[in-house]
Amino acid sequence: HSATGATDNGAGSAVMMEAARIIKETIKETGIQPRRTLRLALWTGEEQGLLGSRAYVKEHLAQTDTFGNYVAIKPMQEKISAYYNLDNGTGKIRGIYLQGNEGVRQIFRNWLDPFKEMDANTITLSNTGGTDHRSFDAVGIPAFQFIQDPVAYWTRTHHSNMDNWDHLVEDDLKQAATIIASFVMHTAMRDDRLPRKALPFEEAEAGTK
Repeated sequence: HSATGATDNGAGSAVMMEAARIIKETIKETGIQPRRTLRLALWTGEEQGLLGSRAYVKEHLAQTDTFGNYVAIKPMQEKISAYYNLDNGTGKIRGIYLQGNEGVRQIFRNWLDPFKEMDANTITLSNTGGTDHRSFDAVGIPAFQFIQDPVAYWTRTHHSNMDNWDHLVEDDLKQAATIIASFVMHTAMRDDRLPRKALPFEEAEAGTK
């Protein structure tokens, strides 16, 4: 709002677009088609309360209340395997937050191990908030934000007049796009959807048995 938004979140948008380009070129070179539909989304209104992603979820995936909380699922919700998000600046990916979804730990470990030499190795069960993966997580879809090097994101560029092009790190953005492209293709080629956490009403029912 006071600069060009290069690290928040031109960087994340550019990385996702580059990941899509990498996937397209891989398909062209190998002839191997993804087994699932791949969809790229660049959201508006995140700073105002995840408005863009929440509107998408409400229209296509689930009935939600005014706070974005799950009320009832729609048929499309059952078809989505995963949602991946990048929204913490220009820093390279160091790992991924599991968002409390223990069922994906070993899957992600297998996918992340090839990138150890690119300094991406951390998997944590922890949650992280403040960005659009929360809209999907709230309605039962496995949704993840990647762990990134902070660089000068929180201390200098985030929501400041220094959030300009010259604070982007090209090699870090390339590293992130490569890892995300790999995660997306692995997800698309699985026989099954990624494991899911229980929805709030399912947890309540389990507790009463």
